[in-house]
Amino acid sequence: MGTALIYDEEMTKYKLLWVDPACKIEVPERLTVSYEALVRSGLFDRCVSVPAREASDAEILFVHSEEYLEAVKKTPYMTLEDLKEFTLQYGDVYFHPNIYHCAKLAAGSALQLVDSVMTGKVRNGMALVRPPGHHSMHNAANGFCVFNNVAIAARYAKQKHGVKKVLIVDWDIHHGQGVQYCFEDDPSVLYFSWHRYEHQKFWPNLRESDYDSVGKESGAGFNINVPWNKVGMENSDYLSVFCHVLLPVAYEFCPDLVLVCAGFDSAIGDPEGEMCATPDIFAHLTHLLMNLAGGKLCAILEGGYNLTSLAQSVCQTVQTLLGDPLPQLANLWSPCESALESIQCARSVQRQYWSILKHAANPPTTDISTKRMKLEEEEEKAETAEEERSTGQKVWREPPERVCPPVCSASVLPDDAVCPDGLKCLSSSKDLQPLVVSRIKNHSMKDADDADAVTTFSRLYTLIEKMITNEIRNGLALVPDVAAAMKCVVQELTPDLVNRVLVVFVGKEELNYVTADGKMLIVHISGEDKDEQRSKYYIPVCLKRGCSDTVGFIQSVLGLLLPLGYEYDPDLVLLVRMPESGVGDSMWQQLIGLLQGFAKGHTLVLMQANEKACMSPTASALLGHSAPPLQELLTPHPDDGDALERMRERLQTDWKMLQTTASSENGETAKS
Repeated sequence: MGTALIYDEEMTKYKLLWVDPACKIEVPERLTVSYEALVRSGLFDRCVSVPAREASDAEILFVHSEEYLEAVKKTPYMTLEDLKEFTLQYGDVYFHPNIYHCAKLAAGSALQLVDSVMTGKVRNGMALVRPPGHHSMHNAANGFCVFNNVAIAARYAKQKHGVKKVLIVDWDIHHGQGVQYCFEDDPSVLYFSWHRYEHQKFWPNLRESDYDSVGKESGAGFNINVPWNKVGMENSDYLSVFCHVLLPVAYEFCPDLVLVCAGFDSAIGDPEGEMCATPDIFAHLTHLLMNLAGGKLCAILEGGYNLTSLAQSVCQTVQTLLGDPLPQLANLWSPCESALESIQCARSVQRQYWSILKHAANPPTTDISTKRMKLEEEEEKAETAEEERSTGQKVWREPPERVCPPVCSASVLPDDAVCPDGLKCLSSSKDLQPLVVSRIKNHSMKDADDADAVTTFSRLYTLIEKMITNEIRNGLALVPDVAAAMKCVVQELTPDLVNRVLVVFVGKEELNYVTADGKMLIVHISGEDKDEQRSKYYIPVCLKRGCSDTVGFIQSVLGLLLPLGYEYDPDLVLLVRMPESGVGDSMWQQLIGLLQGFAKGHTLVLMQANEKACMSPTASALLGHSAPPLQELLTPHPDDGDALERMRERLQTDWKMLQTTASSENGETAKS
């Protein structure tokens, strides 16, 4: 299955016809630069082109009133003065004789995308549409939006395709109040939005855009707002919100479909957002959503007003949907103080609704650092800074080229094992240096003689070398003794090839070769209580119910492993599965999929030779196939939740991406 792309030049054929400073940034070039960048990069040709269509009246009425629809229908026949007058009744929007036609195309494109994904014609996709939609309300246009494309798509998916639960992720820099109002009492739709807020001083200036607007009646808990109370948020801030707020709730919600309000005014250089997150962050945000809902993801363009960062961000998103290796995000550090306050507030208010957040900290006990009164006290300073921002241009590096290796996945297998479909069986190997051979023979290898051991590790060395040189993306190895193999790989094979290895060890085993030099970070997940961590680079995670406890496992992966991995920034990921680890196939595939976000996808999976039954799901995940959903998660074991929070508190001195509370709460000072 491929990736759908919807683009129709017709949606560029309207523009502002009079002077309006608030609306002048919404221009046809937003679509054309995005489309042209996809064509230049070759991404457009790799996608499945799906034609746009107009939404019908009945489909628009899923969300909007008949009175409003009939009013918009009259706009093609209005004079310029009539259009101006009509526009005045709404906020920060403009009308044009062709905008009704374009708005129907935009909504219809979202529905075409949903159809393509839900019928299995494609795996996922993106719709480049204009006008955007997430501000439009039941009876009103708003914020450049005429019809609420994503809200209509969610209702359509439920009615036509029988979708039970929809997750809407809105990473646009403005709050999509139209989407929130549409679903705030609906427990079948989980709406998440982060947005520039500044304590209600930023448009749309709504009280209900704050973190404590959680939904109403049966929809309470199904609306998550993370307000940005200052500008300048960076990649670390965005990733922290995903790891510590959105993803835990999303996995517990277990959607059947993910819709993204893909606004790129949250990228660096945008005059609306004034944030500092680089375009390649959207590759990672997209990737983190792709294991939900069995990979059924539809991204629909919303905002984005810096034409350079917009085009780059669109390309990063589409390239990830296509399954290409992700760019490495270097120099991730602590989320800023204001972001931590917002994370802490969102987690604390949502914990009564989501068991996976049950052990989240209380709200901040001190004044929020960016309170309105503090902003007002520094009003003159803020005005000066605003002038400086308006005259200065932010500069950022162009996203690095993302090169797909010629071979996606390779395997090193015993002679009697059948290579899974899609994997290249690596039979040739590189001769190892005599000293390395001697060391290999000293490692215990059950059920194998020295010659077999040397042959196996020669092939492993070749596999790792080809990963590092980007000839192979990832690999699977079945070995006679997985613990000994892991020890040999990290001690003998990788030091010459890579600087940093992230080892994810699943199952019971005593690891007695932990280092403190930073060349190896081990996260050890098991059902056994371990000694206190012996090093900053050894993180033991004990699950009371063992690795078969899916909710405890995913809680540890999202809240510990992902933040640690992003901050550590490995060159290679080594995933080790011990025999009888207990981890289920779905969770195992989810883990492999999520780990593909690190080290440009260079992941080596080590398993015991007798675990042939796990080869197929492992190969599927390594080849980039979507992991099956985890289904309904049970309530986490209370001891696991407490232990996770204690571990996070203990580790965050060394690992800043683990922070979920502001400095006044955790005793640490985040970056200002």
